[in-house]
Amino acid sequence: MPTPTAQSSQVLTIEELQRLGLKANGLVQAANFQIKAAEAGVIGASAYPNPQLTFMAGPQHARVVPQALPANSHRQFTISQTIENPFLRSARIGSAEAGVDASHAGLEQVRADLAAQLRVAAYELILRQEVARVEASVSDLMEEIRRRVKVRVDVGEAPRFELVRADTEVLAAASRREAAQLNAHRARIALRQLTAGALQPDFQIQGSLAQPVSLPPLEELRETVPAVNPEITRLEAEWNRARLRINQERAAVLPSLTVLLSNFQEAQYTSNLAGLNVTIPLFYQRRGEINAAVADSERARGILEFRRFEIGQLLESAWQAKQIAQRRVDMFDGGLVREAENALEIAQAAYRFGERGLIEVLDTQRVLRGVRSDLLQARFDLQAAVAEIDRLRAYYPKEDLE
Repeated sequence: MPTPTAQSSQVLTIEELQRLGLKANGLVQAANFQIKAAEAGVIGASAYPNPQLTFMAGPQHARVVPQALPANSHRQFTISQTIENPFLRSARIGSAEAGVDASHAGLEQVRADLAAQLRVAAYELILRQEVARVEASVSDLMEEIRRRVKVRVDVGEAPRFELVRADTEVLAAASRREAAQLNAHRARIALRQLTAGALQPDFQIQGSLAQPVSLPPLEELRETVPAVNPEITRLEAEWNRARLRINQERAAVLPSLTVLLSNFQEAQYTSNLAGLNVTIPLFYQRRGEINAAVADSERARGILEFRRFEIGQLLESAWQAKQIAQRRVDMFDGGLVREAENALEIAQAAYRFGERGLIEVLDTQRVLRGVRSDLLQARFDLQAAVAEIDRLRAYYPKEDLE
């Protein structure tokens, strides 16, 4: 069901959209329940073993001269309490607490990934809407050019072939406009899917592809990302849990004690007994379990080291993508778009005066359309690269999420 935020406002900023998606997405909710399950595991690991009570009773008959002794009964109570190995208990609790840390880091990873996906999807919707507007303007321009060509053909100033060519360009522009509108609709559906339907179908995003970006220097990111990346934090917690698992298995080899208290009653006697039940690891000392725990610890350490290196490379790649996109944006904003617009205006004026043909006008229009599309794509690539860097450093709106 849509939240009150989505119902009261149809215009959302990208930060508001991220907060809405982080609250509504089912993966985030599942990660929250995983934390609760891990915390319940700590409660179970901290619990003391329960005592056991055994009661036995039954009739008693004499085997010699049964008629001389009356029949009676006897009963026995036995209480046993396991005295837990403190080393085993400490390792088990530590392993469960490390699982809680891993679950918290897993939640942070899900949030960071989803926030980045929401941001990229929002900018993709803006991109598709801008492309649709560009294609609509191109289609309108082609309609205007066709009307002018038809007038010239009707008065005999241009051959019939130019009208056929103009009709073809009009149909192509209309097809591109329809495709761009459908792509914008698909981007809208994808964004609603990420927010689990919390957005209304006619929502609007308050944002622009030209929005300025701000990031710390690369050297600072190289130092901070390995420390704050949620996936690295999760893998470190899992490695710590695996190492504590080794301690737990080694502590399980130590003898365990069970205190026994027994009371036996019959017609003539009452007996009270106390004793210890000791498990001695004589034949099997859990070598299989210990070796499996060691192997699991090494596996977790290997994954951690690989992902730490890989995330560093992802940071470098995202930074380079950001630099490339920024250079492309600066190149287009530096006058390339304006030059293409001026070229089209000159070509249209020359066509009206009969100095240029229709082909020159169409070629100039294609150049302008391509430049505008490339500018929009460059701006989107810049925002997507920044979103990837923010994902790696878990930077997203975190207010009101707890």
